[in-house]
Amino acid sequence: MKRTPNLAEALLPILFLIVLLTANVFVFEDTLSGSNQIALLLAATVAGIVVRRNGQKWEHTRQQVVKTIGSAMPSMLILLLIGSLAGTWMISGIVPAMIYYGLDIVNPKLFLITAVVVSALVSVATGSSWSTIATIGVALLGIGNAIGISEPMAAGAIISGAYFGDKISPLSDTTNLAPAMAGTDLFTHIRYMFFTTIPSIIITLIVFLIIGINYEFKSSLTDIELVKSAIGEIFSISPWLFLVPIILFVIIIMKVPPIPSLMIGTLLGGLFAVIFQPDLVWEIAGRGMSYGKASYISFMQAMFGDVALSTQNEHVNHLLSTSGMRGMLDTIWLILSAMVFGGIMEAGGLLQRITRPIMKMAKSTGALVSSTVGTCVFFNATASDQYLAIVVPGRMYRKAYEERGLKPEVLSRTLEDSGTMTSVLIPWNTCGATQSRVLDVATFDYLPYCFFNLISPVMSILFAYFNIKIRRFVKPATKPNPKPDAI
Repeated sequence: MKRTPNLAEALLPILFLIVLLTANVFVFEDTLSGSNQIALLLAATVAGIVVRRNGQKWEHTRQQVVKTIGSAMPSMLILLLIGSLAGTWMISGIVPAMIYYGLDIVNPKLFLITAVVVSALVSVATGSSWSTIATIGVALLGIGNAIGISEPMAAGAIISGAYFGDKISPLSDTTNLAPAMAGTDLFTHIRYMFFTTIPSIIITLIVFLIIGINYEFKSSLTDIELVKSAIGEIFSISPWLFLVPIILFVIIIMKVPPIPSLMIGTLLGGLFAVIFQPDLVWEIAGRGMSYGKASYISFMQAMFGDVALSTQNEHVNHLLSTSGMRGMLDTIWLILSAMVFGGIMEAGGLLQRITRPIMKMAKSTGALVSSTVGTCVFFNATASDQYLAIVVPGRMYRKAYEERGLKPEVLSRTLEDSGTMTSVLIPWNTCGATQSRVLDVATFDYLPYCFFNLISPVMSILFAYFNIKIRRFVKPATKPNPKPDAI
């Protein structure tokens, strides 16, 4: 007979996972290359034992795991395509051109603010933080690297801007998902988010401005010219290369789904490599064959494998290396392992058992919002997917918000401020794993600089405790009984 797990049983797999992940940090240099994946699978094994001990049938558990993995499948396909797009955009000269021209127009002291603003504008237009970071974000990271900004700091600025745009764009999937879970409409949700989002981004910009003004740059103008010279030696740099990102952004704005959009961007990148970079095509494929065959080999190599371009500048060599789809396989392995763990935890009711006492303790509006934020962060860390971190708490807390007389946009805003914003801060979450791999910066390294993502959930809690812009249902005033007509 199936029985409800107690709190100790529900917490056991999570505590086991925390111990293993902590041990991995001290033992392994690169925890994303396998050790964290095994930790998640071992924790999933512990959860499976608990679930089976409580009478849960294996068939039901397996179905839930398969369902959870299925929900992450689009993310994994997008991740593979991002790897291929990064490869073709590199050999075509698109990303190097962005870096080349960006070095001419970016003021080093204002670079961090520029990175936030540019990432935000692109993300608002496309509705996708993932596409923004994989395209303009990679170029901005290269520019920051060239002028001497630390990669974690630059990554934090790029992610802050990209997630700001993703959060308020009506084209974003999470921006549509949150109001659907809470029971409000899209544009009411976006307008209401401005109350917490605008202060958060203003604080973020001020912090990055202060950091930029006081930052000691290691690179001089001479170093920047050397970087440009090294790029110019390998690539044929032309403004025509910007046609590809412009076309891609137009396609995304036209609401073409991410997977076909990224494939189109990848194919255009390969085409432009053949047209604009013939010498590089020969270098990758080797001489002694037709140009058609060399083009095919270099295009395929950029999509699936490693491409390392060699210059006399070691700094530039690091900027111009890609791994294609192959470089994303560790991240996909991590996502699969996380989905197995999250699926078993959800199938056995372990996640719900942990969050139930939290809901009971929410005696005020501030406590209810804080509980929602904590639950979203918890699901990001355990279910490892931002969609689950919005859907499950949204279902759990919707009735509680109604009973407290709060309008649904209060819940939808809280889901976005916490569920969407903190997903990229968890290394084994689909978002954290993806952005870490795309930018080649460890999640815990860029985390301290993702000011917007860190401030947003705090701002949501502060607004609730101080009762700032908290919308409530207005009960209609009781009308006096009309006087009977005179007879």
